[in-house]
Amino acid sequence: MSTKILVVDDEADLEVLIKQKFRRQIRNKEFEFVFAMNGVEALTKLKQHEDIDIVLSDINMPEMDGLTLLSKIPDVSPLVKTVIISAYGDMENIRSAMNKGAYDFICKPVNFEDLETTILKTIRQVLQIKDTVRAIKENNILRMYVDETVLKYMNRKEFEKSLILSDTVEATVVFIDICRFTTITENENPDFVVSLLNRYFDVMVKEILAQNGYIDKFIGDAIMAVFRGDFHLDRAMDACLAVRKQIEGLSKVNENAFFSPKVSIGINSGEMISGNIGSESLRRFDFTVIGDAVNLAQALQTAADEGQIIITESSYKNVQESFSCRKVGEINLKNKKDPVTVYEVLG
Repeated sequence: MSTKILVVDDEADLEVLIKQKFRRQIRNKEFEFVFAMNGVEALTKLKQHEDIDIVLSDINMPEMDGLTLLSKIPDVSPLVKTVIISAYGDMENIRSAMNKGAYDFICKPVNFEDLETTILKTIRQVLQIKDTVRAIKENNILRMYVDETVLKYMNRKEFEKSLILSDTVEATVVFIDICRFTTITENENPDFVVSLLNRYFDVMVKEILAQNGYIDKFIGDAIMAVFRGDFHLDRAMDACLAVRKQIEGLSKVNENAFFSPKVSIGINSGEMISGNIGSESLRRFDFTVIGDAVNLAQALQTAADEGQIIITESSYKNVQESFSCRKVGEINLKNKKDPVTVYEVLG
């Protein structure tokens, strides 16, 4: 099934470039592109093509600019996600676009490899939203034809089953925190805070998934991730090094950026319990891992400074031939009676 993408830009050569760079995807019917020269024409195209999933829009255009278009798209196509592509990559424009609901922002001249990655990421988000909407519709239809008692019984049986899905596993847990992000929450409006945090999270998630890790949960401005299987510690460390590099690289996008993101990271491996944890009364469960090894990973992250990746001595002994580390020494950690010897991962 192809994804239909609306490209809105008054530069005619962009249409030629798009068709050239994505000719394979067009030929294989993975992508289908529709083009408009300005915001007014774009709104018309959205009404004509109700199956458009993504909008790629410039900012500076005649008749209706991209930011105005961005504010009008939800009224026409509420599930469409918009990516702004503009030469105006200053923080004011990025911030304005995010506040108006942009999913992402790409600066010109366009790096088409980055654009393809962004399109694929946006497609996943659109599909997730559509699946959620479909599930809600199906659930409402089910309630029309099935007795409420039956529904409660079905849900209860599912939750009772989920309670027994537990196991003891060997894995690596990672906690990644965005340092000083609280200052943003205290000084910026909520829409901007959420958009910026989601942007940072998306960068982190991409690197974690690339190493076959999975996101256990988002905790405020932090991520808990778990790596299982072969070489789970090595893969976790590779992911964290990539996360640190990518996040710190974001501060170089705009020289006038008022916030330069950095992360503090704790990594720990060991035996832990994996299972569905939650409340049957609330019908809410999270498939997660718990245990001392998990608590230690979080404590290591809390102890880490900005830009630091911290591991224990036992982890260091397992990876010392593959990673460059520096001995920090003994530190006191929460809920640990004795000091713990830790190492900083350098690369």
